[in-house]
Amino acid sequence: MTRKKALVVWGGMELHTPERSASVVRALLEAEGFAVTVTDDYDALGAEDVGSNDLVVPVITDGVLAPEKMANLVAAIRAGTGLAGFHMGLATSFRSSVPFRYAASCYWVQHPGNIITYKVDVTRRDHPIMAGIDSFEHTSEQYYLNYDPAVEVLATTTFSGEFHPWRKDVVMPVVFTTMHDQGRVFYSSLGHTADELVGPVREILRRGLVWAAR
Repeated sequence: MTRKKALVVWGGMELHTPERSASVVRALLEAEGFAVTVTDDYDALGAEDVGSNDLVVPVITDGVLAPEKMANLVAAIRAGTGLAGFHMGLATSFRSSVPFRYAASCYWVQHPGNIITYKVDVTRRDHPIMAGIDSFEHTSEQYYLNYDPAVEVLATTTFSGEFHPWRKDVVMPVVFTTMHDQGRVFYSSLGHTADELVGPVREILRRGLVWAAR
């Protein structure tokens, strides 16, 4: 049986521990039988054969990919290569690329209060990514996103208004899935650092990675 292939690319702000977080992703995927390539070379995401991967995971804050390479990546996703990310990955990766923003389906804009304790409300326990996981408290950055209304929301958080009163009671996706043409897309806003990829945060990520793969 042919093993599924995954490409994990890390880089950007060291605050987000991208190399260690990429190692967590590698471990999760290898335990599921994937052949995993991990690199800090952004151009790997835009290689002509990037579509040979069943899953790509950018663990990247910001970053730039040349337009012709981004076209290769987006074409691969549209043809069925899965796209998965968490926290800064997807939400901040390749900010200046409109085609990637469209595929990623979300964009980080704020985390009021910085590191705070907030509740993650599981809204779709019938979905395989969230099955058996109860709502839980989490201490980290509570991400405020601009997001595509086409996403399927699996978990949310509600802003208290303590730090930004004008956003009181706003309900924001924390975990979602969607499609970009033929490619599955998974995102979780949890996982500010590798140290946070434990417990339900880690399990949600594991299931999401597997779900997104072709």
